[in-house]
Amino acid sequence: MLGESEGRIAELRSAVVRHVTDAGDGMLAFLAPGVQTGLAQALAEPTRTEERVLAGLSGVVSDVNAQVGTLPFVRLQLLLAPALEACRRLLAGPVPDPLIPELRAVTVSAATLAGRLAFETRDDTASRALYADATSQAEALATPWRRAGVHMSHALVTLYSEDGLGGARRLADKAVRTARTGTSARVRARAHALQAEIAAREGLERQAQAALGLAWYDMEAHPQSDPSPSAFSLPHLRGFEGVCELYVGDARSAHDRFDRSADSLSAPREQVQRAIVRTDQALARIKLGEPRAAADLLHECVGAAASTGGRVPAIRLRRARRELRPWRHEAWVADLDDHLMDVLGS
Repeated sequence: MLGESEGRIAELRSAVVRHVTDAGDGMLAFLAPGVQTGLAQALAEPTRTEERVLAGLSGVVSDVNAQVGTLPFVRLQLLLAPALEACRRLLAGPVPDPLIPELRAVTVSAATLAGRLAFETRDDTASRALYADATSQAEALATPWRRAGVHMSHALVTLYSEDGLGGARRLADKAVRTARTGTSARVRARAHALQAEIAAREGLERQAQAALGLAWYDMEAHPQSDPSPSAFSLPHLRGFEGVCELYVGDARSAHDRFDRSADSLSAPREQVQRAIVRTDQALARIKLGEPRAAADLLHECVGAAASTGGRVPAIRLRRARRELRPWRHEAWVADLDDHLMDVLGS
């Protein structure tokens, strides 16, 4: 209300969230007092569920999601679990019929985020079960872009939790097919970008470039009212372009795209993605014959990976470190190993 910038408000909100979670207040810290009472009444008697209760639960999920990159993933799991359990208990109902679609939508968001958090904390069995729940609830909604969002999130964790690219490719293709029938151009763009990355990792240059072209087409559509405007952004798309260049294109072009993407990913919520992009940029530098400069970049990524316990940045870091094996006797590689061991224990 006093005109503070969005960045400053985000910092303040993160500080408040960190404080209340340190104090053990958990999910209730996100709920207004009236909503807390309404939720307790709804859980005791689902027929008394009100729209403001579902709005409160949706807000909890959004707030937890907004803290990705600022708090450890384990803590985020603890914050999200009560909201997901509340959604499940309300779905067992009976909740008033007009509120069921909204309740399903909140459950989809909660279960999808919970699946991602379980993956980040290395519980792949729980992650698969949560994505199955999210998919089941999303299929009952008349909003294809939500189903596509579940498939994309599932595809990304599958990319890093399974050997081979087959499972991730099938989920990405399903996301594309579903997104094409939906109303969110941003979700379609993200689905095509993910499809492009997987094709590039398989060495399929023509398919990767075609999918990237479709992603750009969707990003430039500028619909008046995209139902998911924050689903994808130009910096994220540049990161996907860089990955495609890294695997089936030019390393210099990949490096420059990664650099621009990382510089644009400055918000607290984007720090995990920034670390991922920087590790890919380091791989590009290795291909360009600049291994020491690559090691300098990886030092930057170690702290970001450690602060959240993120699994993907850690995996990317280890892969990049393996590419430095030809220089393993150099002092600057030993310094990087010491940093990795001190901070990540790996």
